[in-house]
Amino acid sequence: MKEVEVVVAHQERATLRVGDVFLKVDTDRARTDVEVEAMAMAPIPTPEVLWRKPPVLALAAVPGTALGRLGEPSAASPAAWAAAGAAARRLHDAPLPPWPGRSLDDVASHLDDECAWLVANGAVPTDVVTRNRRIAEAALRPWTPAFTHGDFQITHVFVEGDEVTGVIDWSEAARGDALFDLATLTLGHEEHLDDVLAGYGTDVDLDVIRAWWALRSLTVIRWLIEHGFDPWPEIAVLKSRM
Repeated sequence: MKEVEVVVAHQERATLRVGDVFLKVDTDRARTDVEVEAMAMAPIPTPEVLWRKPPVLALAAVPGTALGRLGEPSAASPAAWAAAGAAARRLHDAPLPPWPGRSLDDVASHLDDECAWLVANGAVPTDVVTRNRRIAEAALRPWTPAFTHGDFQITHVFVEGDEVTGVIDWSEAARGDALFDLATLTLGHEEHLDDVLAGYGTDVDLDVIRAWWALRSLTVIRWLIEHGFDPWPEIAVLKSRM
C-alpha cells in the first residue's frame, strides 16, 4: 500500500500524492477548469491529466525535481535556470488564452488594500511597506498581454539536468504581464536573474522586475498568514530592498 503524502492543504485547496499520482481537491471548480485548459494549451511540458471527477483532479507526477524553494539556495545549474527562462518565453509567445486576467486597476487596488492591512496589523514594519510600495509603482503601467502561468514560482518548475521536464499548478494562468512570471520565478533568487534572462532571450525592464518582486511580496503575505504558512521569505525579500 502506497502512503498518502499531503503536499499542501489549506481552506481552499488540498493536494495529495499517492505514488506517482497527484490528487488535487479544489473548492472552486472554475480554477480547475482553467488549470486543465491552460495545460492543454501550453507549449511547454505539463503534467498529464489522468482523470477528473470534480472536485478532484488526478495528475501524473512530472519527472525531475523542483528548481528550488523560496528562502533556500537552489542546487540547479545556471543552464537549468536558463532553460526555465526559455520555457517562459515559449509560453509568453503562445496564443493568448480566451479568458482575461487581472486588470491594472485590480492590481493597483489589491496592492493598496494589502499594504493598508500589513501596516494596520503590524505584519511588516511601516517603513518597509512604504519603501516597497514606492518600488512597486513601476509595475503599475499598461502591459501587452501574454499567456502567463500566473504563479511561475521555482517550486512549480521541474528540471532534470539542464532541461525543464514539467511546469505544474496552472490554476492562475491567464492573460497577464510576462514580466510578472519572470519576477515570480526569480523572487528571492536575484542571483539567477541573468541566467533566466539569457534563456528568455530578449531585453526586459529590470525596474519592472524589481517592482513585481515588491508587489508580489506585499500582496501575498496576508494570504500566507491567514492560511497558516510562514511569510518570512517574502518579508525577507521586502527587507532586502531597504
